[in-house]
Amino acid sequence: MKALFRFAAVALAFALGTDAIAAPAPKVIRIGVSQVGTGNRPVVGGSTIGIVASRGEIEEEFRKDGIKVEWNYFKGAGPAANEALANKLLDFIFQGDMASLVGRSSGLKSRIIVAQTRNGPGYIAVPTGGNEQNIDDLKGKKLAVFKGTAGQLQLARVFDQKGLTERDFRTINMDTATTQAAIATKDIDGGLFGADIFPLVDRGIARVIQKTSPEFGLTSHVLVTEDFEKQYPEIVQRFVNVVVKTQAWIGDEKNRDQVFQQWAKSGTPYSAFKRDYEGTSLRERQSPLLDDNFYAHYRDSLALAKKFKLVRGDIDIDQWFEPKYLKQALKEQKLEGYWAELNVAGKPKLAAK
Repeated sequence: MKALFRFAAVALAFALGTDAIAAPAPKVIRIGVSQVGTGNRPVVGGSTIGIVASRGEIEEEFRKDGIKVEWNYFKGAGPAANEALANKLLDFIFQGDMASLVGRSSGLKSRIIVAQTRNGPGYIAVPTGGNEQNIDDLKGKKLAVFKGTAGQLQLARVFDQKGLTERDFRTINMDTATTQAAIATKDIDGGLFGADIFPLVDRGIARVIQKTSPEFGLTSHVLVTEDFEKQYPEIVQRFVNVVVKTQAWIGDEKNRDQVFQQWAKSGTPYSAFKRDYEGTSLRERQSPLLDDNFYAHYRDSLALAKKFKLVRGDIDIDQWFEPKYLKQALKEQKLEGYWAELNVAGKPKLAAK
């Protein structure tokens, strides 16, 4: 009789579809952001997540289900987010390439489900008053970098191009806020910055001596834990749908000013983002596509990180990525072709619509 009951239950579940046997919805979705705003404010600029969070779009999507959304911002950036992930305190993470490579190679189980930013330039800056013209002039001097973050990997690319290593400098590990303060007090001779360098330049505190090449650009993505994805694939799909919808809004040039104004709430001013994006489209930099160029970036990043002994272990990049949620989001929202798909060399396969 028990066997007959089990058979009938299974038959009913198949008749009703997979939703009938799906796991109950989670009570909370825990999101990690590997960044904070000025003064540790829970607002970030320069990326899709800053807009998603500020507009409350994830909360709106899941409110009807009674699912709470919990945001966690990490001053310790990627390394701190990895620690939270290791302790099973997060479900999704918006994170840069370097920290995720470290986490994955160390055994953290995650899937990359959508790209967030790509080709974000870095700026090597020094205190005003010196004669340095490029990074070669900083050899033997104090150079600050936030280790374990995408910035460290970006700097490693610059080193590799020049035939340099961290040992050619007095390399110091500093977070973003500390680096800004140290360059103002001239306690360091140089550092790697993002758009946040421009307020210091405008105040006459710092001077940019080198901008990184586009192929060395900062790259980030959205991760989901393997456990959460296996248990709640429908929730993951809805989450990606929201992110992609926001990226499409960001990519519309008529919204450019609104995007910069929203990002400015992080503490980095509107003018800094305007300069950082000069000559670059938001659609290009905030593309969600997991295209050939994105895969190639992570393969190259892994090889470089291993060369510089920044990661241990190996990673199967193809197994790490899970593009099905993105493909479904693009199809449902009729966004196929909205972003130009890039080849390995970073050139468009076909022009975007």
